[in-house]
Amino acid sequence: MDEARAACCWLCGRSLGRRVEWHHPLPKSRGGRDVVPLHPICHRTIHAIATNAELARVYRDADRLRAHPAMTRFLDWIADKPPDFHAPTRRRH
Repeated sequence: MDEARAACCWLCGRSLGRRVEWHHPLPKSRGGRDVVPLHPICHRTIHAIATNAELARVYRDADRLRAHPAMTRFLDWIADKPPDFHAPTRRRH
């Protein structure tokens, strides 16, 4: 992955902060090897919204994941936050 792409979060597109987490768009448990950089809060939100099975089946693509209604609300909310912003992540029920 080139440095320019690694400087931005795969999900929200904001600049990355001090902490970067790596996400497998195709979950490792489903054979995924590729990783993408994320803010910790973005990574937690992905896993709060979708199971590994859903990620493998439907949401491997960032655009499809961003189109999920709960993710759209999250992305609208996080858009103006600083790169190292953190808040508790709600799990889906």
